[in-house]
Amino acid sequence: MSRMTITIEDELVEQVRKILSVRTKADAIRMALKEVIRKKRLSEALTHQGTIEIDLDQETLQRLRDEG
Repeated sequence: MSRMTITIEDELVEQVRKILSVRTKADAIRMALKEVIRKKRLSEALTHQGTIEIDLDQETLQRLRDEG
């Protein structure tokens, strides 16, 4: 983890803090960045929807989830 100094609008951070129900500015920024990454990965995964053929039965799929 690194420390850095940034200039960011207080109101923007406060809105994010309230939306995400976190106490600190650092938590708000951290969670907002993680959400951006999650959404980007989801978007990229959805571009492959229906293009990958997986031959798994329900039992195997459940076992893989349990091991997971």
